[in-house]
Amino acid sequence: MYATFAEIKAALSEGKTAVDITKSYLANIQKNKHLNAFLEVFEESALAQAKSVDEKIKSGTAGKLAGMVIGLKDNMAYKGHKVSASSKILEGFESIYTATSVERLINEDAIIIGRTNCDEFAMGSSNENSAFGNVLNPHNNEMVPGGSSGGSAAAVAAKLCTATLGSDTGGSIRQPASFTGTVGFKPTYGRVSRYGLLAYASSFDQIGPFTNNVADAALITEVMSGADEYDSTMLQEPAAILDAKYDSSKKMKIAYIKDCIESEGNDPEVKARTLEVIEKLKSEGHTVEAVEFPFLGQMVPTYYVLTTAEASSNLSRYDGVHYGYQSKEAEGVEATYKKSRSEGFGEEVQRRIMLGTFVLSHGYYDAYYTKGQKVRRVIQNKTKAILDEYDFILTPTTPTTAFEIGKNADDPITMYLQDIFTVQANLSGNPAISLPLGQHSNGMPFGIQLMAKHFAESDLLAFSDYMMNSCN
Repeated sequence: MYATFAEIKAALSEGKTAVDITKSYLANIQKNKHLNAFLEVFEESALAQAKSVDEKIKSGTAGKLAGMVIGLKDNMAYKGHKVSASSKILEGFESIYTATSVERLINEDAIIIGRTNCDEFAMGSSNENSAFGNVLNPHNNEMVPGGSSGGSAAAVAAKLCTATLGSDTGGSIRQPASFTGTVGFKPTYGRVSRYGLLAYASSFDQIGPFTNNVADAALITEVMSGADEYDSTMLQEPAAILDAKYDSSKKMKIAYIKDCIESEGNDPEVKARTLEVIEKLKSEGHTVEAVEFPFLGQMVPTYYVLTTAEASSNLSRYDGVHYGYQSKEAEGVEATYKKSRSEGFGEEVQRRIMLGTFVLSHGYYDAYYTKGQKVRRVIQNKTKAILDEYDFILTPTTPTTAFEIGKNADDPITMYLQDIFTVQANLSGNPAISLPLGQHSNGMPFGIQLMAKHFAESDLLAFSDYMMNSCN
């Protein structure tokens, strides 16, 4: 089965067709149906795309991604196909347009194979909040794959497609990448258009890829990037050229946050492996130094105050009136709103809407939301100060490996702390990547995270590729 785009290109050069490749992935999805990674497989349209790609390859007009098969997290619009954010509230809804990021992939002849399971409206760290059931971790089916993009991560880890797209609001690409042993990349906020992404928290959300190597993540991000008139928060410049090739003669200056490594919640093997990677980088001539970051304890609370506030606003459009699920028992406008939302949204989504409504309410707005914005600025400034002096910030991606399904289901605080090392990049808007550089004695993979300056994706991806070869 094909794990990377390089393997697909080699197969194409040996006489295989895009249709052959797509069929092999479809067969593997069927074989691994128990993982529940895909909510829907677009077999008909994927094979039609593959046939078109084969014709373009024959005529010499194929795009950069010809033959690459990609899955979409179920919160991205794809015209003529269903999208539900893994929620009952969007029952039966079909996209009437295609997200900019998806459209750009299709324009370069990527083949879209289906929509992947996720935590409802991207709210969760384990993929246990989906209205359509848990996703299983391919490495151990009793473990979670991480969240919220758990289906996307599991699909790449199990080689059900070449790559997938996820969305990252507080670690929803990098955390499941760590749990599944894949590469998970969150670009700078504003690098990739959010047009067509079902919003959770608009000032945090960013689309990025899951892949099995850094080169594919770079290529996909390059294709998706560039100015978009439909997203005013975008960097309004032409697409970046993201070369994942690193000049080994160039020595980098890397900071590691001491508190992240010394954190009490860290698994000893995660800590030991992170220190081992640091020593390896030092031995190769790079400067790697500990830095203080005194806001580790404030990041998760700040993140949840601000993201739930934005969620409260963004999710108000799902009202049981305009589209999607409508309660059959409701009579009258007010009852329609209340019953449709109570029945359509899951428990975690309702919890976050209620919390967000509270922090925005009269009498509490300044105490929570305004203060949260001030703390976010402090975190941004401190992150910038570190990256003004260093090329990268290195931390573990997650404190532990994947946990058992159901273990933290009744403990929201423990679940929220799964993102303790990843939320910084979303609060500050910096690009960050999780690299599968750890293997625990329990048999589960885990990741090392690198963060870089705003819009320094090319440097980050190139050094990440070097680390994958050097530290594995």
